Amino acid sequence: MDCPKLLSDVMAVQARLSQVHDAHMAPLTSFVHRLRSSMGPEAAIPYMDPWDAGVDAEVLFLLEAPGPKARNSGFVSMNNPDETAKNIFITVQDAGVVRKRILLWNTVPWYIGSGRKIRPANSADIAAGIPSLNELLQLLPQLRAIVLIGSKAQKALTHIQNNAPHLKVFLSPHPSPMFVNRKPENREKLLGCWRDVGAFLRHSDSQV
Repeated sequence: MDCPKLLSDVMAVQARLSQVHDAHMAPLTSFVHRLRSSMGPEAAIPYMDPWDAGVDAEVLFLLEAPGPKARNSGFVSMNNPDETAKNIFITVQDAGVVRKRILLWNTVPWYIGSGRKIRPANSADIAAGIPSLNELLQLLPQLRAIVLIGSKAQKALTHIQNNAPHLKVFLSPHPSPMFVNRKPENREKLLGCWRDVGAFLRHSDSQV
């Protein structure tokens, strides 16, 4: 059963790993392997989640960088055992966004923390991650929109507008507990943005 923090279970992680070469994931898994090869053995680059849309994604949810739990589980996933992933899971459901139509990834694909704590991405990190974003977009033929989540991911806005002007871009607050729990209205701001994403997909369906 799909639920928050599912990847706290070792068996669930192993089951997810068995799916990274499924048809909808194989090109993305090869992409991750190429990144790992180019970055070297010390780079911690998680897989994309096979429970998301894979190469069939219509919307790319782009965060900042993998957190410690993504490093531990080996996946960029809304099932990771942390509060940000839990907020993503709940908000996706509450906003009426179908998980099998979206893909989660990061502007900086590799872990940039110390092992125990992630550090914020800086401009050099974002610049280093941008070329890999270009390659990823080429692997997503059904993509219609990108959601830039948080101020760091939003630094990629101009690049996306210049290189993928056909994509609709949404600017979203970050679903971290620091933002969501700070003020009662913050969750509504996040939810409102993601409801717009859901409405965009439904409108796209009506145009087909």
